[in-house]
Amino acid sequence: MPHDDQPRDAGNQPSSQPSPMEEASDDFVVRRHTLPSGLRYTTTAGRMVLRSEETKDGKADGFRPRAEIFLVAYTADGESPAPAAAAANTPETAAETAAPANRRPVVFAFNGGPGSSSVWLHMGLLGPRMVDSGDVGSLTPPPFGLTDNPETLLEHADLVMIDPVNTGFSRVVDGVESGQFHGFEADRDLVAEVIRLWTTRNNRWLSPKYLVGESYGTLRAVAVAGRLFDAYGMAVNGLGLISTVLNMATLNFAPGRDTPYALHLPTYAAIAHFHGRHGDRELADVVREAEAYAGRDFGYALTQGARLSAEEFDDVVGRLAEITTLDRGFIRRTNLRWDYAQFSAELLRDENLVVGRIDGRFTAPAAHQQDSINWDDPSLAAINGPYSSAVNHYVRAELGYENDLPYEILTGRVQPWSYKNFEGVPVDVTDTLERLLAHIPSLRVHVDYGYHDGATPHFAAEYVWAHMRLDDAARSRFSHHYYEAGHMMYVNPGCRVDQLAALREFVSAG
Repeated sequence: MPHDDQPRDAGNQPSSQPSPMEEASDDFVVRRHTLPSGLRYTTTAGRMVLRSEETKDGKADGFRPRAEIFLVAYTADGESPAPAAAAANTPETAAETAAPANRRPVVFAFNGGPGSSSVWLHMGLLGPRMVDSGDVGSLTPPPFGLTDNPETLLEHADLVMIDPVNTGFSRVVDGVESGQFHGFEADRDLVAEVIRLWTTRNNRWLSPKYLVGESYGTLRAVAVAGRLFDAYGMAVNGLGLISTVLNMATLNFAPGRDTPYALHLPTYAAIAHFHGRHGDRELADVVREAEAYAGRDFGYALTQGARLSAEEFDDVVGRLAEITTLDRGFIRRTNLRWDYAQFSAELLRDENLVVGRIDGRFTAPAAHQQDSINWDDPSLAAINGPYSSAVNHYVRAELGYENDLPYEILTGRVQPWSYKNFEGVPVDVTDTLERLLAHIPSLRVHVDYGYHDGATPHFAAEYVWAHMRLDDAARSRFSHHYYEAGHMMYVNPGCRVDQLAALREFVSAG
């Protein structure tokens, strides 16, 4: 990929680790590049130091560093004046010169986990360079590689990829306890502060702003949008929700909680279809049948428990066997209720294979054929290596950022994750989204679903939308997009192209 790899002075310290006696400082590296289309752009990669105002006995007591947050920003060149040029202009002229930059959308993006870096959206979907991982049946072998992303969203919007604390290269500063950032509220406030600070420093308050999150990142996106609006008066133009979970009660299997069992049924049917268990039927027909049964008869049967007659129970077993292609004996033994780990182990048991959770299209040999539960995800195992190799090469060789810390792709270092704000109630941000839609009449919501996503099933997300208190005008501001792939639907090249086309329309609509 052609680029001028000479770093420009960003007005920050070099990207070396500070010694214990040094105060943390931003360590951004700035480089200029050119897309194959001819668009010239600048990358700013490094760690932004977040500080907090301290008080003691009611008096100001300094502005203390708390965390160093790794981000990669992509901004199109020629959109705003250089600082010296702007200073030489009159206020009126400077405002006119800077106006194009204010009109260019900015997309702030992050993944979820909790514990995931932004590498998946960054190098799988949005950025100008992407992972060469291959897809099901044609995986790229090590050492993998990088390639240009012809459909990159950078052609239509500036991008800021954010890694929360203990993901990527983001860490707390010396003397600060990292656990304080490992929870819903603290994480929300930290990401919102990164966005506020970047927006302020780059004079982008008048730019259209979009938050794009994936998985837990969708819950984070809604929460951060609420925080930006309430704390700073910053109204975002749109929310891009990829593989959505806004109410975790729809996904958490637990005794006495029947809803998740029904909401996963269409995903089980879709995955069975991918593996040839539904013959030559169309996927759409299989999914529609499963949705109809899950929403009516199966939901009712689950609420009845032991009140089902033997004949009714047998009828449900038969229908579930037809829809999921699972063994009738298994369905009986589980009392009509099984979680995804059980499904993963059971669907292709006769082939000695387990199916993926993040993407049910992927399979791997069962470690122990007799196991009733599978916790190992062959879909993550297939793509983790390519993404890890790509990002570790890319940030150093092409972005020019050096750091000896391990780049944490998907880490357990953020656990335990605190949901103290939701003690005794489900983790749910739909009320925040309802309020944002009411107070920002132009706010739009883009939603992407993968039919083979066992982590955040599409029918569970649809259930959440159906239960939100919205009028028809608010519902018309949603756009829904479905893909024949999994949680990271962009792993499928065709889905990636279609997904970016829809996102391009989303961020270009104003």
